[in-house]
Amino acid sequence: MNLNIALLALSQASMMTVISLVLSSSALIGLQLSSPDLATLPLAVQYLATMILLYPIARLMERYGRKLIFLIGALFGAIGLSIAAIGINFGSFMLFALAGFLIGIFNAVGQYYRFAAAEAVPGNSKSIAISLTLTGGILAAIAGPILARYTKNILQPTFLASFISLIVVALLGAFFASRMTLARVSKEDDAGSKRSLYELGRNPRFLLAVSGGVIGYSIMNLLMCATPLAMLCAHLDFSQTATVIQWHIVAMFAPSLFTGILIRKIGVYVVMLLGCMAILLGVVVAINGDELVYFELALIFLGVGWNFLYIGSTTLLTETYRPIEKSLVQSFNDTLVFLSVTIATFFSARLVNNFGWEAINIYASIPIILLALGIIFIMRSNRIGLSLD
Repeated sequence: MNLNIALLALSQASMMTVISLVLSSSALIGLQLSSPDLATLPLAVQYLATMILLYPIARLMERYGRKLIFLIGALFGAIGLSIAAIGINFGSFMLFALAGFLIGIFNAVGQYYRFAAAEAVPGNSKSIAISLTLTGGILAAIAGPILARYTKNILQPTFLASFISLIVVALLGAFFASRMTLARVSKEDDAGSKRSLYELGRNPRFLLAVSGGVIGYSIMNLLMCATPLAMLCAHLDFSQTATVIQWHIVAMFAPSLFTGILIRKIGVYVVMLLGCMAILLGVVVAINGDELVYFELALIFLGVGWNFLYIGSTTLLTETYRPIEKSLVQSFNDTLVFLSVTIATFFSARLVNNFGWEAINIYASIPIILLALGIIFIMRSNRIGLSLD
């Protein structure tokens, strides 16, 4: 742990506090301002913004450095939250959806915290640096739902005070960014030839890293965004929903305390496989009941599974590209991740309304099973000495 890693972890905490509260309340606000089928549209707009801006943000970081862009991204988040509060106050669904786009900019910038951490330490410490940065999510898991629960009804309309409080959180993120001393890319780092995505895509390890991030994140987000609506259908109140989301986010980030060490001990493939198994276990729990305890356990297993897949995939990805290729690869990877997340988020409300909670979980298990088979294939190939580079 060094000062930069600590500040990156605090920035992660700031960004995830905003995202967790928005996640736990946005669909319900959308339901109040619009129709059930459009309830998750503001979230989808948020992830759409994240998706389309990842590559431009990577190029801006190449030119101006990560620190400045981290700072500007947090300020955009504060502006977006201000517009969201105005939209809630005046009952404007359009303003609330527009706010989602600006919050998505903050989210897009925040996706590079983990890569900045990996670059701030020696090569053999990358997985641990990534894990330590993501521990900021533990603070978010506590702060986000607590803010939602205790500020929900302070002002009317509902959730107005919640979004006002998040403006301060985003400004804290800007302050943390201003204190970083991240190194700029040197000319030596830029040396060497730059491969195309087609060439990189011929490496099965690269494909597995990207697939792990895409499948793990999109399935997690599909089920997480569907949860508040499924719990509403099960006649559970918002305080219970906030608790479930809180424990889910704790489960997403608490394993970060040891995931990096676990990758060192048993290997990245085994950790990713354990992530698949945790998500599948969550599916089994989810389809067995709609009482509070089933939602809690299912979302805890989902969070742990996401953590293992996310950190494992990120670690594996950093081992497949050269320094000169980092902007291209990092932005390509996260663009695919958030393309899938945007689609999953947009359709989550409609899927719950049309098919139900159990069916969504069953369908979600299919890509996880396919990913697990891909991991097993590469593990077996390594065991028999087949080159995958």
